[in-house]
Amino acid sequence: MSNEIGEIRHSKKNMASYGFGNFMNEFVAMAFGTYAFYFYERELGLNVILVMVGFFIYAIYNAINDPLVGYLTNKPFKFTKKWGRRFPWILIGGVPFIVSYLFIFTPPSLDQWLLFGWLVFATCLYDTFASVFWVNFSSLFPDKFRSVKERRTATGLQIPVGLVGVALGAILPPIVVEFGIPSTYVAQSGIVIIVGLIALGLAIPGVRDDQDAVDRYLETYDTREKGPSFFKSLGSALKQKSFVAFIVSYTLYRTLVQSMTASVPFVVDTLLEMAATASILIFAGFLIGALVSTPIWVKYAHKTNNNKKVMVLCGLLMGIFTIPLIFLEDLIAITIAMVVWGLSIGGYWAMIAPILADVVDESVVTHKRRQEGVFAGFQQFFGRLAIFFQATSFALTHIFTGLAADPYSASAKFGVHIHLAVVPMICILIGTFVFWRWYHLTPDKVAENQKKIIELNL
Repeated sequence: MSNEIGEIRHSKKNMASYGFGNFMNEFVAMAFGTYAFYFYERELGLNVILVMVGFFIYAIYNAINDPLVGYLTNKPFKFTKKWGRRFPWILIGGVPFIVSYLFIFTPPSLDQWLLFGWLVFATCLYDTFASVFWVNFSSLFPDKFRSVKERRTATGLQIPVGLVGVALGAILPPIVVEFGIPSTYVAQSGIVIIVGLIALGLAIPGVRDDQDAVDRYLETYDTREKGPSFFKSLGSALKQKSFVAFIVSYTLYRTLVQSMTASVPFVVDTLLEMAATASILIFAGFLIGALVSTPIWVKYAHKTNNNKKVMVLCGLLMGIFTIPLIFLEDLIAITIAMVVWGLSIGGYWAMIAPILADVVDESVVTHKRRQEGVFAGFQQFFGRLAIFFQATSFALTHIFTGLAADPYSASAKFGVHIHLAVVPMICILIGTFVFWRWYHLTPDKVAENQKKIIELNL
């Protein structure tokens, strides 16, 4: 590895290819987040309490699955020398992750308890492969892109590519989905699988490990002391103040995203009483704002050289821009509000990977070993807790506002506003405050850590 801390070692074409891994993940996750809860509650008629419990079990499974996958895949294997440290796992997880999406929307029975069991089985199967893919994909980022400048440049390219994935994940399924016809969700699953596999193929050049990084890792692995146990790794990560501040804010950010995404079918059906295709305009508004603002935020991050400042500013704006959605019940007005809201999420999203990479660098300096997989696993776990928070808020809101009894009543409409805007607004403002108060990695500290990593040959 070069001693030039600000060096950019990869072509923009390679960075964009890496971004297609983000495209694939965001595309599938958008479709899942939008329709899974709605499908089981409204289309199949599963009791909302059972839907909530199913997602709760799914979240508990994450508590075991995500960090454990990160820990287990953080070691060398027989194929590491030839195929790379992360690349094989990205493919091993990526293909079945995409295909398993179909199982969520193809339950074998409508019996309440069999349907509940299928929800648990299908989501946990989906999550197993999602974890193998995402933990290794995100772990590759800090190892592949070493300098602050390269990380921001890579992020500036991969986020727009990822946003296109979000766009297609929001636009393509509603084209074939029809409310009240569960079989149409199978058709959208086929679309998701085809597009997902194409995106994964385009990502292959960018998600390959750098051979020099693999060789350096293998050369120094045997000379280093044996890594800590899984639970000690968890303990050391939770003792790192910067990581805790990041993970709290990230979890609450994911809760915002999960809640607003899953709210869209209810907005279209309950608030607007329109066909599923109306969701396309709502998602388009958010995506326009995010696509326009992301390069501006990345340029601003380069100018200020302060990732924390950008994330705090975007978090505050997200909270403020969510307020109008508490009151609006018109498609055009909601779409305009989503355009404005999208202007803030672009910068927040662009800073997630660089900030986690800075946290990983601090850990490398402290513990003298690379544990990207461990941190990525914990990030995945805490981020997936958002699904539990979302399911809980939806279930409680729908019970107390009577949505199941009368989905078009005034109280039901008010409930949709709660999980569309009120809960997300509170979450992002709390998360932003925690990050501002306790995240301590200044630009000078980040640069110092990167110098030490070069000295450690890690």
